[in-house]
Amino acid sequence: MAVNQPRARETSSKHLVVALAANIHEVREAQRLRYRVFAEEMGARVPGREQGIDCDIYDAYCHHLLVRDTESGEVVGTYRILPGAQARRIGAFYSDGEFDLTPLNPLRDATIEVGRSCVHPDYRSGATISLLWSGLGAYVTKHNYQYLMGCASIGMADGGRSAASIYRQLAATHLSPLEYRVVPRNGLVLDGLERDGGEAQLPPLLKGYIRVGCYVCGAPAYDPDFNTADLLMLLPLAHFDPRYARRFLKASPS
Repeated sequence: MAVNQPRARETSSKHLVVALAANIHEVREAQRLRYRVFAEEMGARVPGREQGIDCDIYDAYCHHLLVRDTESGEVVGTYRILPGAQARRIGAFYSDGEFDLTPLNPLRDATIEVGRSCVHPDYRSGATISLLWSGLGAYVTKHNYQYLMGCASIGMADGGRSAASIYRQLAATHLSPLEYRVVPRNGLVLDGLERDGGEAQLPPLLKGYIRVGCYVCGAPAYDPDFNTADLLMLLPLAHFDPRYARRFLKASPS
């Protein structure tokens, strides 16, 4: 669903609002933020970099969730949402490129895929993330979707040792039922990736997905453009942890 990013100072939600992009100009704001984070900060090879944006063929079929600072007017957080019906129009979910999603075919029309999540370096706080999640919750509620799916990415700066450690931890406790299990098209080779010094810590964003009830649908794929190990996450809304449901599904702009 997203690459984990380091936390910054706590940011007040007083001047932050969340809404869906209303026009192409607001979509461009999200794409420029994605370029700043993915290309400039992380060094990823992103499409559209000649224009200073991160833009691919899926963007035109997605709804784009924005968190905006009303004082500066700047978009400081974003998620993109690809509904199942729109994925059918383009022919695939983004995740189809990384995993064989055949076992999930019966769920496609009832699923939204989320991804390209990123937050401005100065706004990486609980306030921004909570607004993004409340926006997702409002979207799911309004359109009555039953599943939320996407890739959670883990950086590979250490050669994949942390990613392998995290996958082994989650496979022992949060692996999906067999009917949701998928196969990576370019799997991360786990053999030999032992971590010195014990188990790796789950990144905060991935930890959040696990807390709300997401399943890990199998072994990680390797994304060479972002140099990340990607885990396919699936949240059946019926499996949603009730301790977090009220916060996630609270009223928010649609």
